[in-house]
Amino acid sequence: MRIRKTLLGMIALGLLSGCTQSKGVPDQAPTETPAPASASASASPSASDTDLHKTATSLFKPLPKHMSDEPVNTEMVDLGRMLYYEKRLSSDGTISCNTCHNLNTYGVDGEPTSMGTTGKRGDRNSPTVYNAASHIAQFWDGRSPDVEDQAKGPVTNPVEMAMASEEEVAARLKVIPEYQEAFAKVFPDSQDPVTLDNAAKAIGAFERGLVTPSRFDDYLQGDLTALDEKQLVGMQTFISVGCATCHNGAGIGGGQYQKLGVKKPYPTQDEGRFNVTGKERDKLKFKVPGLRNIEKTGPYLHDGSLESLDQAIRIMGEYQLDKKLTDQQVQEISDFLGSLTGEIPVDYVKEPALPGLKATPAE
Repeated sequence: MRIRKTLLGMIALGLLSGCTQSKGVPDQAPTETPAPASASASASPSASDTDLHKTATSLFKPLPKHMSDEPVNTEMVDLGRMLYYEKRLSSDGTISCNTCHNLNTYGVDGEPTSMGTTGKRGDRNSPTVYNAASHIAQFWDGRSPDVEDQAKGPVTNPVEMAMASEEEVAARLKVIPEYQEAFAKVFPDSQDPVTLDNAAKAIGAFERGLVTPSRFDDYLQGDLTALDEKQLVGMQTFISVGCATCHNGAGIGGGQYQKLGVKKPYPTQDEGRFNVTGKERDKLKFKVPGLRNIEKTGPYLHDGSLESLDQAIRIMGEYQLDKKLTDQQVQEISDFLGSLTGEIPVDYVKEPALPGLKATPAE
């Protein structure tokens, strides 16, 4: 495969000089990489495939097999899986975590915003739970530090699952003998093991196993044949126009906060992370979404207002990079993003039989 020296030189000068920030809240616009002509332009001097691979591995990281530093507690994961599908965690018994984050459809419901038990919709798009534990924080505004803390929020949110209190959640679970036994086994040191906090810990343990490695991970781990020619060209374009400035690391994003509308104001009323921190510098900042499985997880943006992936690519080029991407560049980037689609771990996410209920198909 022929890879251009000019492109690699620009990548080396622009991206490897410190713009691949993985944590924190950047206060300045992303560093732009000089944009060469399209990666599929006319022939020019070639460089080895290993040079592109070296650049890629400096920017991106393979997904871990499990997103936890602790040994996997199988019994906790099993309890978390049950609770993830448990509709009795909602006030009217109609909504589970899986309703808005459907594990059979790459962790999303395909709606711009999701509907709760009251018939009202939230203000933000429900992002995928797959690979989310690798992110710097949870929710678009980063108000939860991890998936365990995030799992508590929707349960008592009045627009979502609408349980009146944490005590009501515990009371509802305590009347189910199978849950009493499971919580006692998983949390043996707790005097009162059946709590929302412990339920969230179990759900989080399950979510840390929601990992979808793809052919891109094979490439990063040394298989230079894992990506086809279009995907390699697309990766070059993705890097050279500046996408990798924010979308990097194992999640291909999820590692920092960035202002929506770096180059020109984006039309939104949502002030993003400012609602959490109250700091002026955080207005319009959101967690950069991870791009794993992105072709499967539309609609896009914090409010779900962008229906197609191509539309999202164009909008990000315009508002974040101040670049009017050509049709060819959009297609190339889309080709690369397709390499980030992994396999759903069917056995791991299979809906279990719930206590007191017959097993039902996943929603």
